Amino acid sequence: MDGPSNRTSLPKPGSNNSGVNRYNPDLMSETSPAVYKRVLLKISGEGFCEEGGFGIDARELELIAAQCVDVAKMGVQLAVVVGGGNFIRGATFSEQGHINRATADYMGMLATVLNALALQEMLEKMGQPTRAQSAIGIHAVCEPFIRRRAVRHLEKGRIVILAAGTGNPFFTTDTCAALRATELQVDVLLKATKVDGVYSADPKKDKDAVLYHEISYEQVLRDKLRVMDLTAITLCMERKIPLVVFNLRTPGNIARVMRGEHIGTKIIPGK
Repeated sequence: MDGPSNRTSLPKPGSNNSGVNRYNPDLMSETSPAVYKRVLLKISGEGFCEEGGFGIDARELELIAAQCVDVAKMGVQLAVVVGGGNFIRGATFSEQGHINRATADYMGMLATVLNALALQEMLEKMGQPTRAQSAIGIHAVCEPFIRRRAVRHLEKGRIVILAAGTGNPFFTTDTCAALRATELQVDVLLKATKVDGVYSADPKKDKDAVLYHEISYEQVLRDKLRVMDLTAITLCMERKIPLVVFNLRTPGNIARVMRGEHIGTKIIPGK
């Protein structure tokens, strides 16, 4: 873990701190318009905490929110699917805790709601209108997911955070992202990760691993590349949804993808 000397502080929302920050909105070029109109961003639960951490780290939360706000300011309609692995993974907990898999998955869905509420609060503190929608009934804190309502929120410039996965056990939040991308008719699905894109092998274990810049869904399936689960990949391929995998921890990457820059790995249908 990096020591304190390797980290710079982020200003609190609404502050006028002009110091050096992990996220610099000036990285966005006002002369480079977005090439996408509507996108869906998938953020894993681990994106809300430092690597190896647990729960929600305020600094990581603010980094995510700041990037999302600036993307919205580009005029892009942004929907966000959040995972819950920073609290619990249903499949793993079921195996290790001897809990019924369906119950463990529902617990994981509730974990995504925690992340969704935290992100919603941070976005709104930054002045960005936001709505959180849940696939399971939790009306005191989230709207129910209704496709037409979600689309209307997007059209009004609100960021829509989609929680609780598909609302069904045995389906991952990656599959939820592919499903919601299909329902909302987005131009591209973005998967934010901890690495720079899709590699031929695990870059942490294989020093010869190659980073792909552009590949097809067929190659992903043929080479069994670990991008998303099989259900999610198959749905994206069938519905011809482009997928961009990139490193969330590199400041400004979401905006770069919006401008059409070659960031991470782009997976193209039918290439």
